[in-house]
This record gives sequence, structure tokens and C-alpha cells, in this order.
Amino acid sequence: MNNKPVYLTAEGLERLKVELQQLITVDRPRVALRIHEAKLDGDISENAEYEDAKQEQSFLEGRIATIEVQIRNAEIISHPNGDKVRVGSTVVLSSADGKETYTIVGSAEASPRDGRISNESPVGAALMGRKKGDVVTVTAPAGAIDYTLVSIK
Repeated sequence: MNNKPVYLTAEGLERLKVELQQLITVDRPRVALRIHEAKLDGDISENAEYEDAKQEQSFLEGRIATIEVQIRNAEIISHPNGDKVRVGSTVVLSSADGKETYTIVGSAEASPRDGRISNESPVGAALMGRKKGDVVTVTAPAGAIDYTLVSIK
């Protein structure tokens, strides 16, 4: 059993709870009905609808199990102070490409397009524990990138 902490905002935890409720009360019965109806069509050995429904059920049960573990191991991100980067910090970075703003979140809430990067990502991990003015070097596929930590909120 995975007991690794899952860092979440209060909003992120609530979103997971809502998704879990939807999966259990709406999606699971819908898929069970699909399987039942496909079985009524006769021979299931060559029934594409049955196979598709079973595959959807497998994905659904995997997602339910994942969310249950995330909720069980959730650690709510508190509002950090601004002296060091930690999960929950919003940082402004400066590089040769300009300035970028990111919020450091747990991997369950990461969405780089929305400016939320995981504390386990290369950039997030390099920033953890750093202070304003620090320069961090992150190794990326294109090569090393130097970032200057402009601010922490």
C-alpha cells in the first residue's frame, strides 16, 4: 500500500471527493448496466460492446482506487510564509526566456499549462527550500536552464 503523502490544496481535495462521488454513484452503475446489457446479447466471447464495457469498468475501478489512495494520504497545503519555497508557494522565476510564474503543488494537482507545477518535477524539485535571489540550474532535454528566483508568495 502506498503511504506517500499526496500534497493537495483544500480545493483540490474537494475536487477529488466530488470526482470520486461521481465515479461511484453515476459512472459505476452506468458501466455495470452496459455490461449487463451486453451479456443479454448472447455469446460474450465475440461481443465488442461487452469487451468495451469491461475495459471501461477496469479503467473506472483503477481511477476509483487511485483517488481513494490520494484522499487517504492527502496532506493539505497550508499557506506558506514567503521566505523559502515549499509546496503551496507561488514563485516568479527569471530566465533567458523571460519571467514565468508558477505555483508549487503536489503531483495530483500539477497542470503546467495552468501554472501549477509539481514539487516532484525537475523545476519544482530544484526550487524546494530555495530563497529569493537564489539561482537554480535545471537539467532539461534541451540542456541546462538557469532560473533566478525573483519572488516567493
